[in-house]
Parts: sequence; C-alpha cells; structure tokens
Amino acid sequence: MGGQVSRLWVCLWQSAAMNSIPDWALAVASPLDTKMGLDLTELSAERVVGSIPVEGNQQPFGLLHGGASGVLVETLGSMGALAYGYPDRAGVGVDLNVTHVRGVRSGRVTGTATAVHLGRTIVVYAVEIVDDEGRTTATGRLTCHMTALPGTTPTA
Repeated sequence: MGGQVSRLWVCLWQSAAMNSIPDWALAVASPLDTKMGLDLTELSAERVVGSIPVEGNQQPFGLLHGGASGVLVETLGSMGALAYGYPDRAGVGVDLNVTHVRGVRSGRVTGTATAVHLGRTIVVYAVEIVDDEGRTTATGRLTCHMTALPGTTPTA
C-alpha cells in the first residue's frame, strides 16, 4: 500500500506544481482514490477537476464500471466541499446520483464538479464526466452535509 500512497502523493504534488491545487490538499489522500488512479488537476470550492484511467476500473465486460464513475463523482464533490470548509469543516456525502449515458472501454475519463449550492450546512455539486474525446459518459450530483473536522471549532 505504501507504493500506492506514494503514487497519489506524486500525482498531487505534480498537479499542485502545474495546476490549481492548494498546498493543504497534498495531505489529503484516500486509499480508494489511490487504488482508482485518481489525478486531481484543479481544486477550489467552486470547481474541481480530476480523472481516472478506465484500465483497472472496468466491470467484467470491459466497460468502465458504474461504481468507478460514482466514486469519481463523490470524490470530486467531497474535495470541493472540503475546499469550501477548509480548514475546520468538511462535507460528508448524504445523497449521490449518477446517470450513465455512454460506455467507455479505454483511455481516461475526466470529471468536472461545479458548485450548485454552497450553504452553511449543505453543499451541492453537479459533475460531468467525459471521455478522451470530450463526449459525456455520465452526469452526477453530490449533496454533502458540512460538518466540523475532529479537533476544530468551526467558524461558521
């Protein structure tokens, strides 16, 4: 597992150096996102962009697994919620919806999460996932409840 965590740290470090990733995000690594090969390229409360490879995230018939799209939607929305609440609050997913519109067999899929609502206790993100040709493969929505991080006193 150490090699997998190191790979995510390298991807985040490279993204931070080349893209819009805040320094604090370098300390955030989910084992599931690491296993899926997630590469974040943009992170703010308003917009989060990241991609995963299709290879290794397929169902038995060679298509990108629908659960992988769900993980991508939840991760991007949750990271946006964390950026919104940082440093004392994070979003906990309470509703996840994904609609699959096109199968993908190879390459990468890229998700873009856009904030729909940024409130005191609830945040909502709409996510579009596209293939390497820019065709929509899935759309999703994540609603998060904002909660205090352990050991912090929220300011809002």
